[in-house]
Amino acid sequence: LASEPADTDEFLVSDAGTLKRIDYSLIKGGGITMASQWRLTTSFTGDAAPIASNWEQNDGSDPAVSYYGSQMTESSGVFTFPSTGIYYVELLVGYYINGDSGYNHSLIKAATNGSTFHTMTECTTHITGNSGANTWASTTGSILIDVRSTSEDVVRFDIDVDSAGTTIIGNSTRDITAARFIRLADT
Repeated sequence: LASEPADTDEFLVSDAGTLKRIDYSLIKGGGITMASQWRLTTSFTGDAAPIASNWEQNDGSDPAVSYYGSQMTESSGVFTFPSTGIYYVELLVGYYINGDSGYNHSLIKAATNGSTFHTMTECTTHITGNSGANTWASTTGSILIDVRSTSEDVVRFDIDVDSAGTTIIGNSTRDITAARFIRLADT
């Protein structure tokens, strides 16, 4: 063959001497069929349940892959998956404050009914002030999620900080607070 077969092309397979046909779609390799990167473009201070605005899909002008395949959609901080499957979801959050913040929680929450969210991953850091200057910290967390319904299985990202003066860092040209979604396999 000079090119990849079509999904409906058939191959003959011997099953203990009995010849059977099988479609290429049933035997071809899976591979990653979707990848999507999002970033927070504007900083904010204090808690967010969820981070409901200023998300953008990463720019395609830099060498990093911004997206591949069908894409995530976002509305008011709730992310919807483009198809069913097993997904890797990652959240990166950057924080700073001129002072102390005893805890800074970044939460990945998921719902299986479209609206009742449960914490799936909680990453925590603290910040102890550094002689009158901003002190920075970051968290990274991830989950694997089995998306069985594209209308009901959704995720969002929440922030819970000890000090209301803690800034969650946004940037429109690089990932500081960002989310990544990769479809790994069929459900």
